Amino acid sequence: MQQIALDIGLRTPPTLDNYFPGPNAAALAHLQQWLSARPEGAPTYVWGPEGSGKSHLLQAAVAGLRAQGHSVGFLDAETQEPVAFDESWAAVVMDDVHLYGDALQHTAFSWFVQAHALQRPVLAAGRLAPVDLVLREDLRTRLGWGHVLGLQLLDEAQSRAVLRQAADARGLELSDEVMDFTLRRFSRDLGSLMQLLDGLDRYALQTQRALTIPLVKSMLENA
Repeated sequence: MQQIALDIGLRTPPTLDNYFPGPNAAALAHLQQWLSARPEGAPTYVWGPEGSGKSHLLQAAVAGLRAQGHSVGFLDAETQEPVAFDESWAAVVMDDVHLYGDALQHTAFSWFVQAHALQRPVLAAGRLAPVDLVLREDLRTRLGWGHVLGLQLLDEAQSRAVLRQAADARGLELSDEVMDFTLRRFSRDLGSLMQLLDGLDRYALQTQRALTIPLVKSMLENA
């Protein structure tokens, strides 16, 4: 199956409300509680394969905290110049920890220790379970001593449900034929499905055409 790169300027920002949980309902419920209460105790670590929605959940949590007027310390594998811990942060969020090099591991550990001392919650995510992370031991064990939530990829029925839900939310008429065509040819992970649907939505608007199989083929030819 092909995973395509599209211009997704109209992409819907990640929220907990637009995360389709499928087999991950328990993780979503935990994050909803985390956002509302921001527990001061054990950290939360979310892990699972690429496309299971880890970054969606973390970005939604960050956006939710900022909407409440809080500042957040955020670190991911693409952070070039990490800043020092700021005591004004309401929480620390760290994504893609499995990709952290030495410098980011040092920053993550420092943030973790200071957040714990000030009773600020830590939310992190990676592709591997804590026991399998190839990180410095003091950071790896801290990531694993709290709430550990494993995510799963959507199966075909769940992929269909998330496409249908997202299309309905956009006012798109998504026929069974178009859904069959797309699911046979593209990755069914959550991120790819949303990227594909956003691209289809934008292309249909630009071309003033209905969402059909010829439209999908035309969009791919022009991507």
